[in-house]
Amino acid sequence: MGFMKYLVALAFIGILASLGVALFFMLRDGREGRAKSGGMVRALTVRIGLSVVLFLCLLLAWKLGYIQPGGLPVGK
Repeated sequence: MGFMKYLVALAFIGILASLGVALFFMLRDGREGRAKSGGMVRALTVRIGLSVVLFLCLLLAWKLGYIQPGGLPVGK
């Protein structure tokens, strides 16, 4: 259970870092007179890949019983 918390946190940090890198390339390449480098596309592709891997890992952990759905408490 503790391992899953670290895995999810690490994945979220990686996703946010790739968004930051994409923002950097967007701001740097957005100026006129500069050639587009494709760094933003690569960073966003990495973000999508990390998001898919995170989702698949969460599904696998649920199927193997490492995590359980909590749900919302039902009030009467």
